[in-house]
Amino acid sequence: MASCGSKKRTYSKTRTVTVAGSTEDSTSTRESSKEERKNAKAEAIISTALQFSGTRYKYGGITESGMDCSGLVYVSLKENDIAFPRASYLMAQEGKPVRVAEVEKGDLLFFKTGKTGRRINHVGLVVDVDGKDIKFIHATTSRGVLVSSLREGYWNHAFVKAMRIL
Repeated sequence: MASCGSKKRTYSKTRTVTVAGSTEDSTSTRESSKEERKNAKAEAIISTALQFSGTRYKYGGITESGMDCSGLVYVSLKENDIAFPRASYLMAQEGKPVRVAEVEKGDLLFFKTGKTGRRINHVGLVVDVDGKDIKFIHATTSRGVLVSSLREGYWNHAFVKAMRIL
């Protein structure tokens, strides 16, 4: 029998392997990476929604030629692989309620803008939070898709609740 020409080697020194311990808590590392993924997803959804800025309003619309408020949110979520109801009053039943002071980018804001004010009929997507100023993108019948502030009297008065979906 012939070998491949290799010789059996012996090592006189004992090999040691050391593993440095981390002072960082692995739980917090996992949570921070989960938070980063959530923030990245929120940014992607916001980016999609902002692409529709200036689109005219069209009841039931979900395209660049026209869309309504829930259509904007629906398309923005769908483009980022999140299945969601199509109507604003149904969207309002999804997610976890959050206080206005805790609102973050990617959260949804719900409003009652109808004369009777019986049920939620308007939705916006939070695109920025700067202190107490909450900016959200939505579609209005008069101006189409635009960014507004929750501090504006009309929207502040019509506001019902905020929901976290991410």
